[in-house]
This record gives sequence, structure tokens and C-alpha cells, in this order.
Amino acid sequence: MVDIKSKREIELMKEVCRITALTHEAIKNAIKPGISTKELDIIAEKTIRENGGIPAQKGYPSGEKGIPPFPASICASINDEVIHGIPSNRVKLKEGDIISIDLVSYKNGFNGDAARTYIVGKGSKNAERLVEITKQAFFEGIKYAKAGNRIGDVCHAIGEFVEKNGYSVVKEFQGHGIGRQMHEEPGIPNYGKAGKGIRLEPGMTLAIEPMVIEKKPDVLILDDGWTIITEDGSLSAHYENTILITEKEPEILTII
Repeated sequence: MVDIKSKREIELMKEVCRITALTHEAIKNAIKPGISTKELDIIAEKTIRENGGIPAQKGYPSGEKGIPPFPASICASINDEVIHGIPSNRVKLKEGDIISIDLVSYKNGFNGDAARTYIVGKGSKNAERLVEITKQAFFEGIKYAKAGNRIGDVCHAIGEFVEKNGYSVVKEFQGHGIGRQMHEEPGIPNYGKAGKGIRLEPGMTLAIEPMVIEKKPDVLILDDGWTIITEDGSLSAHYENTILITEKEPEILTII
């Protein structure tokens, strides 16, 4: 069942999403060659807590037996890492890397989720195009995120745009509803058929997140139980915002 937020709940969602957006700004300003992903994690946690929030991903259970809870405040995924990369003091960014940062803030009972892929210093033309297409795929999708439309309309628009531009979408992972729980109904894959799925209603809050691979869509999971990589070693990018379905155009809550 999809949760419809009240006006008060929407205000609380806007506040936690503001914290998520501020944290991304802090990370963006800190990214440079030589910085470690653990240093970025520390910056993120500090920003979230200074604004009265809690890093929701820290300690998040894997759901798989024997895999420890996620140990950090952000997912930091570099180059061929698609999602769920674990920050480390040993991993330092290099000129030309691309890094996807996915983070969730929690405050007053609600979650705000957003992801960005940043280029470290000067990137290649291929990397720049991949990052831009991934971002644009989100905006192509939310053109259909309107009351009365189906969730499949959003999914189809994202997948069609990505594939038209010569890239692949990740099919094993998807966007989701969000609110009191980090992951709520509905699931929002980055592909699908228009006209299918639940009908969108005002008050729904959704985390829409294209995950795009430069070449083949196949992925693998590393031994840490969290990090997902491209099977062929090609680049991957990620772009996500929490949005609100309204009576008119969708409202993006994690952009300031």
C-alpha cells in the first residue's frame, strides 16, 4: 500500500530533504583529487547532524544473512561501482574519476534520499556525457510524475531515454516510495511499460533514481556484500531525487 502524506508530513519531508540537499552541496565542494571517500563520509555525517538529522544509511541492515549492516553515512561508488560503495581511508579520488554519492538523511520520523554523480577534476568526454544523460533521464522520467498517470509511465520514459542514447539501465535495483521508511511502496524500476502500475496521487513521495551503465547492463556484487559493480568494468552513473506528487507538476524536494 502506498502511503499518502498529509500536509504536516509533507512539511517534515521537505525539512529532511533540505538537509540531504545541503549535505550534497558540502560533498560537492569537498570533492578533489587526493581526498578519501572516508573523508567525504565524515563531511556528510557532520553536515547532517549539524542540521538536526541522522545519517539513515549508517547501520542499515543488508537483509542478507552474514552481511554486516552498512558501516557509513554515504554510499561512495567510483567509476565501475554502480551503487553501495563503502567509504574507506584507503580509497582516494584521482583526477578524472567519477564518483556516485547516495545519501539518506532522517529527521522527525522521515527520510530524504538523493544521489549525484560527480566528476573529479577534469573528466573524459565519455564520462561527462554519461553523467549528463543519467541526470537528464531523471528529468525525462518526472515529466510523467503527475497525478492520474501510472508509475509505469515514469519508468518507461527513463528507460527509453537511456537506451536511445546508447546506454543501459540497471535492472536489479530500482527507485522506491519514501517517507517514514527509507524504502516504501511502490517500487520504481528504470524501465517498463507505459500505462502499467499504480496510479499516481497527490501526497505520494517517491525516490526516483536512474542508475545507468556505459555498456552492458550486467552487474556483480563484491565480497563485502554491498558494493555493486559493472560486470564488464564500464563506467556507471547515478542520479536521484525525492519528489512529491502534487495536483500539478511534481515538486523536487532534494534540490535547493
